Amino acid sequence: MSLVSQTERSHRGFLIWCGVLHAFTHSFHVVLMPLYLSIQRDFGFDSVAQATLLMTVLMVSYFLPSYLMGAISDRYDRRWILGVGLVVNGLGFVGLGMASNFSWALISTIVAGVGGSFYHPAATSLIAQLYPKQQGKAFGLVGVGANVGFLGVPIYAGWRVDQLSASMGAAAWRSPVLELGGLAVLVALAFLVFTRHWHLPQEQESMNDGAAKTPLFTSTRVWVLFLIAAFAFSLRDFAGMGMGSLGSLFLQKAHGFSAAATGLALSAIFLAAILSNPLFGKLSDRHRYGWISFVMAVAGVCVVAFPYLPAWGLIPGLLVYGFFFMACYPMIEAALMESVSITVRGRVFGLFILISGLLGNLSHWLIGRWVQTLGEVAKQAASYQGAYLGLGSLIWVSMVGLICLRMIRSDSREDLDKTVPANEVEAT
Repeated sequence: MSLVSQTERSHRGFLIWCGVLHAFTHSFHVVLMPLYLSIQRDFGFDSVAQATLLMTVLMVSYFLPSYLMGAISDRYDRRWILGVGLVVNGLGFVGLGMASNFSWALISTIVAGVGGSFYHPAATSLIAQLYPKQQGKAFGLVGVGANVGFLGVPIYAGWRVDQLSASMGAAAWRSPVLELGGLAVLVALAFLVFTRHWHLPQEQESMNDGAAKTPLFTSTRVWVLFLIAAFAFSLRDFAGMGMGSLGSLFLQKAHGFSAAATGLALSAIFLAAILSNPLFGKLSDRHRYGWISFVMAVAGVCVVAFPYLPAWGLIPGLLVYGFFFMACYPMIEAALMESVSITVRGRVFGLFILISGLLGNLSHWLIGRWVQTLGEVAKQAASYQGAYLGLGSLIWVSMVGLICLRMIRSDSREDLDKTVPANEVEAT
């Protein structure tokens, strides 16, 4: 009994720590959003597109190594992968905050992005392994961590810039970046220290050698379905990331929001998601694909309606959008993990986010360039209606990926029965 209790406590501990590391990993993805115009002034950029390019470079560096990180996580101690990754991520942002020119800023964002790539393949496969019968609920709870980071960091970054702009001028954006990077390093070291005696599931020890030999998929048909699904969900990611960058510029240019107000408004996307992630995650453990379809359909409507809202309705609009849209991530992660063998989950998820995330990430740069072409009409809210219609439509089209995941699960069922432990097969 004591052994079982110790194992359960260890599993809960890893779940909590994964949520904390998740918070920091995604905090780095939003800290720059309310700072674009400050970064542009500090570096003397002619266009805001050069500032949004930093975000694109960060995210490309984040997604590009994903498959390699997935392969590593299928074979080696995921605890070290998670801890070291956050250290590198934090140091990259410390470097960005200290960058004396744009070249050093780019190098620093590349380092930070590579560090961030350690997290998802390792954490996702670990959580699926720890909670085989409640994957939706577990991913939803860990998703709370990400949304806390998404929620708090834009508010803090915008507030810090407004507080320091009088004394530091355009360089005020550097302080929240430096502070977040340094704190992340300390948290990563604490994670490695406090979990040093905890044991991961025994299954990972037995699969270390077999993981490298197991093919990702057993047929060309499943490969094609997977690639279509990954591309389809890249459209979802393009829309989601686009809502952040386009929202930042839309609020500041068309509605005159300050950096602090912009950060506060964008954080509304993630406030309600703190509730919706575990709620829909738990519900989806019984009806996975129905709940995913529901939240994505509603999210698309929210995006299309957003530029038509009056000024007082913008923050509530982002709140409702975030409640539904952000809930699709843990549910889709669970749907993907339950469709493949335990020995390849790290590689599968790494390849999945390499494709979907890398293509979706292009939105930051493309949206920055598009807003720049608007010129003076960027101050008019009506100028953004077509862009938001496009983003909402991408969410709806991306639901094709759900059909592919269901077909992958069906085709892989026989292999899952052979490779996944009996108790986990029941959960899938």
